[in-house]
Amino acid sequence: MSDSSAPAASVPAPPPQPSPAVPPGEGFPATGRRVLVTGASRGIGRALARAFAANGDRVAVHHGSRREDAAATLASLQGEGHLLVGADLSEAARAADLVDEVVTVFGGVDVVVNNAAVNIAHPPASTSFAGWTAAWDRHVAVNLLATAHVSHRAAHHMIEQGGGGRIVNVGSRGAFRGEPDHPAYGATKAAVHALGQSLALALAPHGIAVASVAPGFVATERVADRLAGEAGARLAAQSPFGRVGRPEEIADAVLWLASPGAQWSSGTVLDLNGASYLRT
Repeated sequence: MSDSSAPAASVPAPPPQPSPAVPPGEGFPATGRRVLVTGASRGIGRALARAFAANGDRVAVHHGSRREDAAATLASLQGEGHLLVGADLSEAARAADLVDEVVTVFGGVDVVVNNAAVNIAHPPASTSFAGWTAAWDRHVAVNLLATAHVSHRAAHHMIEQGGGGRIVNVGSRGAFRGEPDHPAYGATKAAVHALGQSLALALAPHGIAVASVAPGFVATERVADRLAGEAGARLAAQSPFGRVGRPEEIADAVLWLASPGAQWSSGTVLDLNGASYLRT
């Protein structure tokens, strides 16, 4: 017979298991973030800055030459702790310095929206070669290279912070539809879309999501003269909604792409053109 009074054999406790590593980017905040918006003096950039500020984020309002307009943007923001920063982004060093300045003041950077751009008419058939080359040089420097340089510098800071972040590029419908009087604009915006997709692949292991938006015609101060009379009616007729876009509609989409829930949309190019141009 067995001795029921004998002590039971002890079973050794399993060794402690290390806690699973948290993937970079998990827990990305929905508010209280440090945001840089380039080209935030007017129009879409101003709407972007206002949307992030209303979301409870701290916003760095960048300007190139329109300091007074940018100061008006800054003054209109909800909340406190926002920043006004100026830089000529056509210079690579200044693009990097801009990001470093924001990081120094804010203590880091969580979201970058590359909105700064130029759009100078240069119809191929009527533009001199000197004017043609100057237009291309300017568009490439501001629309494409500045976006690349700001994104590169911001990504390095995001990685040093431990990973996680959002980069959203403002592209254009013109990248797909064609811009006969502004070919360098359309070409550089197509390149911005491609750049965003390359960065999405490269930066995903660090928890950084990168996406682009492709707006159609948007009512801003810069194009107010084109919205009057018959020309404005033709522009409105491009969309079955019978109107052009509003800056706030672009800002709403960008705000979502910069949100925690939009990580799985990394690499996308989101059309924001009121069904005025459809692609598959």
